[in-house]
Amino acid sequence: MIWGDFQAVIQLSAGLNVAILSFVDISLPAIKERRRVFAKARQELELHRSGTDHQHPDDAEDYAAAVQEMDRKLFMLWQESSTFIREEESLIRSTGVLGVFGAVLSLGLLWYSAVHYSGVISLMGRVLIILSFCSLLGAFLINFMTASQAGVFTKKCNSIREEMHKRL
Repeated sequence: MIWGDFQAVIQLSAGLNVAILSFVDISLPAIKERRRVFAKARQELELHRSGTDHQHPDDAEDYAAAVQEMDRKLFMLWQESSTFIREEESLIRSTGVLGVFGAVLSLGLLWYSAVHYSGVISLMGRVLIILSFCSLLGAFLINFMTASQAGVFTKKCNSIREEMHKRL
């Protein structure tokens, strides 16, 4: 096989690997939404905590217990998500690293295939072509996983907020 036979594949790899830098857009909206929903839940809970003026004195203790229970549920969810929260910045950086690596590699392969169009592809050339596609797959999976996990925590937080609205 010669480089010219694989030039279209390398062009695809180059285009996709340059586009990989925009993969962060997959997870950022989900991360921002998770942060917004958590902040909103804390804000709503604080309003309920300080809003006991309208309660009958006999109901104040039950109300305070319900607020405390919602606070505990939010804290448990925050604790559950804390590992993910610490890792999400690292995951986004990993996408950038994989994107730059893949883009540089695939653009280099594209240049090399154009210069050596009739040359035979060595084993190293084949490995580099596969590696350029693997960086694309890695970055996509990292962002998809990050967005999915952020979505799971957002749904859990929203269900706590719904429960808070019903009970308080």
